[in-house]
Amino acid sequence: MRAQPKASHFIDGEYVEDTAGNVIECVYPATGEVIARLHSATPAIVEKAIASAKAAQKAWAKMSPTARGRILYRASQIIRERNRELCELETLDTGKPIQETIVADSTSGADAMEFFGGVAPAALNGEQIPLGGDWAYTKRVPLGIVLGIGAWNYPQQIACWKAAPALVAGNAFIFKPSEVTPLGALKIAEIMIEAGLPKGLFNVVQGDRDAGPLLVNHPEIAKVSLTGSVPTGRKVAGAAAGQLKHVTMELGGKSPMIVFDDADVESAISGAMLGNFYSAGQVCSNGTRVFVQKGIKDQFLSRLKTRTEAIRMGEPLDEATQMGPLVNRSQREKVLGYIEKGKAEGARLLTGGGIPNDVSSEGCFVQPTVFADVTDDMTIAREEIFGPVMCVLDFDHEDEVIARANASEFGLAGGVFTADMARAHRVVDALEAGTVWINTYNLCPVEIPFGGVKQSGFGRENSLAALNHYTELKTVYVAMGKCEAPY
Repeated sequence: MRAQPKASHFIDGEYVEDTAGNVIECVYPATGEVIARLHSATPAIVEKAIASAKAAQKAWAKMSPTARGRILYRASQIIRERNRELCELETLDTGKPIQETIVADSTSGADAMEFFGGVAPAALNGEQIPLGGDWAYTKRVPLGIVLGIGAWNYPQQIACWKAAPALVAGNAFIFKPSEVTPLGALKIAEIMIEAGLPKGLFNVVQGDRDAGPLLVNHPEIAKVSLTGSVPTGRKVAGAAAGQLKHVTMELGGKSPMIVFDDADVESAISGAMLGNFYSAGQVCSNGTRVFVQKGIKDQFLSRLKTRTEAIRMGEPLDEATQMGPLVNRSQREKVLGYIEKGKAEGARLLTGGGIPNDVSSEGCFVQPTVFADVTDDMTIAREEIFGPVMCVLDFDHEDEVIARANASEFGLAGGVFTADMARAHRVVDALEAGTVWINTYNLCPVEIPFGGVKQSGFGRENSLAALNHYTELKTVYVAMGKCEAPY
């Protein structure tokens, strides 16, 4: 076992085990090797985590935002110092190539810790409201215990994106990683304690589908922040709403990327490839519906085919590898099933579409795949595939493509490539999406809000906006004279 942690859970500043929980096998997707075995949380583990968080939160909330932020900043420094170690673990956990994780995963988590640690002293202020002789003021107060539920594609990043605003706002934080990628969050928890975070404020509880509801439905949990699929989001949000808990839902998408005929073709192809093949296509905001104006369709497809077929697949720990496997065999079979649906429904397979021959037969690899001549009614154009499958659709006019782009239950992201900046702003303004890009794709620095609309969720990750979702606004009315009554 190449990555076996000390124990399955991290509670009250130390590793904790309960072998009565269901076994979780962590499999390296490139080879099929079991690299760690953990146990899902039992009710006893959940109660221990809740009790630890509850005991620590009140004193933490009384600290100044500056003092809390200082600890997060130290954590960001440690994460950066150990970036290589953390990214190798992330690669083993997810199968993503090391050339990707080393720039996009742990470092993004460090960015979140640094950003929220720095802005909290100013961002958590309230306002003073004059009311004639009387006056009022507002203050932002923590919610209590926040539950973060992570997806398997960016486990360390998601843990930090949720923990940083929750903690700096004065909450305690419990994180349940995906059972598919359970390892990285444990290391983040270790680092938080090393940085000076009091015990009990960052607990990691492993769990499968049985353990999740134990946490979501616990009466001491004040907020649930989920990154996951739309079906999972509906279940979690419904359960939380039944107890009037605060929720942030960052869910899936089928995002449009629109390429006009005046766009820089090579740049647009780069955006389309980043928005479909990065992380083997396992990114919620991916622009998987690529609408290309007919005037450049042939040129676009020709260069896209050439560049896609040059992508180097292989051992993820090899820094020359550009694309790794899918996260597990179940996901691979799901993606291959969508590819077969695309063929059956009449889409033209431009390249890819199968399992590569020059990689481990035990791995979960799927070739980067491009379908052309895709129509809006095809399954591959309507449903989230979450794999390296790009759908290229063509269009004639601006109004037409906007209507088609918006004809989806999803609304997470979108993008436009054009040399006409007036049109760029006009189009992104019309797109029904929470995050949109002009002449680039999938850049998500911590300084900007990230989240969706429609069935892609609500609430926002990152930026100052995130702090509003981890605090409540308290209003205080101050009377300057005597209180009088008419009776």
